[in-house]
Formats: sequence, structure tokens, C-alpha cells
Amino acid sequence: MEIRAYNEAYITTAQNILGHAVDFAVMTLNIDPDEFANAFVVSDVSLQFASGNPRYVAGMNGCELARQVLMKTNMPFTDAEDIMFMDRSPEYWAGWALAYYQWYSLYTFMDILTAVPLSHIIGMYPVYHEMDIRQFTDHMDEIMREAYPTTRLKTRRVNNRLSQSELAAESGVALRQIQLFEQKQRDINSAAAITLLQLSKALHCQMEDLLEPFFTDGGTKGVPSDHRSNI
Repeated sequence: MEIRAYNEAYITTAQNILGHAVDFAVMTLNIDPDEFANAFVVSDVSLQFASGNPRYVAGMNGCELARQVLMKTNMPFTDAEDIMFMDRSPEYWAGWALAYYQWYSLYTFMDILTAVPLSHIIGMYPVYHEMDIRQFTDHMDEIMREAYPTTRLKTRRVNNRLSQSELAAESGVALRQIQLFEQKQRDINSAAAITLLQLSKALHCQMEDLLEPFFTDGGTKGVPSDHRSNI
């Protein structure tokens, strides 16, 4: 079961907005791509975007989104008129692909850009921009699996300095069930809502923070038909 934050109908617009935002920030405002990415993930803009807030994924253009990021993080910049080129630059493609992968995989922008810097995604352009989007997502999946080998549940538990037994006692969820979730022998994404709620309360996080990313495994499941070809 994949629970995405917003409807597939918005993804094309969201990709276009983030693509233009990255292009405008890097190519027009001369912001280092990784500095812009860092500002993006520490601001609430990335959270609003990932949650599908209509204002961010459909209600502004990419230049406006870039300014929101820079102003909210107090990053100095010399403003310029809105520029959105018809020709798709590597920077545009990187934002376009990043928006899709975040929506599709269920990872946060923070998780993705910590493991794969924006400059690295831009560097993927020569190889992947003319390929099917699945080729990019498959490659990203490989990187993310290596970067985050443990489940989100275990990561949250360890960060809260709780043993499995202590989490079971705090949450009321059976110890064996927690063990099966962490060993990936039981799919936490298919767990009952009450189980996720109990665990999230004990770990001081949101329920969706415990859900595992959706990996493509080379298949087409979950890939909208109009996204199987790249730009």
C-alpha cells in the first residue's frame, strides 16, 4: 500500500515548478545548487511541497518558489526578473526529476538530498535525461537503499534511545510485531492505522514518518503512463 501525499494529477505541475525553481536559483540567481538544496530542505517549503499544499505544487511558478526558499532561510541573493526558459537545462531536469522521485518513493526531500546532493542529481543529466523515468528512479533506489539500510521504525527507535522491549511497553504494540517490522518480515505500510498511531506517539513523530519508501524494483507498478518517458 502506497500512501502518497497528493494526487497524481498534480505531479506534472509540481515537477515543472521545482524544475524551474532549481534552474532560476542556480542559473539566474547564481546560487550554488547544494546551498539552494540545503535551504530548501531546512525551510518549511520542502515540507509544504512534499505534503502537496496546493499553493506550492500548483499555485506559484518556479521563480516564486525559489524566492520563498531563499527568503525563508535568510539567504542573501540579488533578485532578477522571472526567467523560465523553454530549453530544459540540467538544473531544470534535476528539479523535475527530484520532485517526481520524492512523490513516488515517499522519502522526504531531506532524506533524498542528504544521500544524493542536488549537484550529483544535476550530474546525472547526461546519462538519464533522455531515458525512461524508471531508469532514474531505479538508480536512485539503489543509492537510497545503501544510504538507509535500516527501516524508518528502527531509525526512529534508536534515535529515541529505546530498545525494542521499551518501545513495545511505551506503545502497547507487541514486541514480536516490532521485531517483524524492523526485520522487514512484515510490511509496516500495511499495518493497521491504530498500530502506526501507537508507534508514532511513542516515538514522537508523525505516522507517515514510519512508512517505508516505495521502491520500483524495475517494474512499472505505480508509474503513471505519462511519466514513463522523460523530458
